[in-house]
Amino acid sequence: MDLTYWGLFLSAALMINLTPGPDMLYLMAKSASGGRREGLAAGAGLWCGAMGHVLAAALGLSAIVMASATAFTAVKVVGALYLFYLGIQALRHAGEQFRPPETVARPTGPWRAFRQGVLVDLLNPKTALFFMAFLPQFVRPEAGPVPAQLLLLGMLTIAVAIPIELGVVLGAARLTGWLRRRERLAQWLDRLMGTVFIALGARLLAVTR
Repeated sequence: MDLTYWGLFLSAALMINLTPGPDMLYLMAKSASGGRREGLAAGAGLWCGAMGHVLAAALGLSAIVMASATAFTAVKVVGALYLFYLGIQALRHAGEQFRPPETVARPTGPWRAFRQGVLVDLLNPKTALFFMAFLPQFVRPEAGPVPAQLLLLGMLTIAVAIPIELGVVLGAARLTGWLRRRERLAQWLDRLMGTVFIALGARLLAVTR
């Protein structure tokens, strides 16, 4: 147990997880619109998606994607299209996310939020690049098999993110009731979220290897 090593790793993981990004934005949007249950489901989806990236990094699959221009472009385009889809849906149904579930015709619920969370994270090659760039810096050749170390470090990074994102969920979920009493504001917030998702998709398309 090297306290300096773990202190450095956990401090870096904490600072990285505190930095706002597409995942944090998605989590805030789902928590504010669907309440605590949908926020928690979206968070669980993001953590599962991140775990997929950790497994890929540990097995070397992320390296293959980053080395192949075709594979990288395919993942990038699919991810951007999915963000565009989320953005267009938010614009088309502005305000509906903040209505009580029984008054909305289109399907909602925790399971849908979970699936979206998994896809938002899995289809972002920048997340794969992050784990490939961040985790190997803390690998110690004398500490055992490298894939096992990458897996452990990745799981710890996700574990650091969980309490932070739970705080985001609880904070944003408190807005739900307030926004449901202000329909016009809810509509504009949905439009803002849709615009931001589309902007994030465009930004993802601009990412290079």
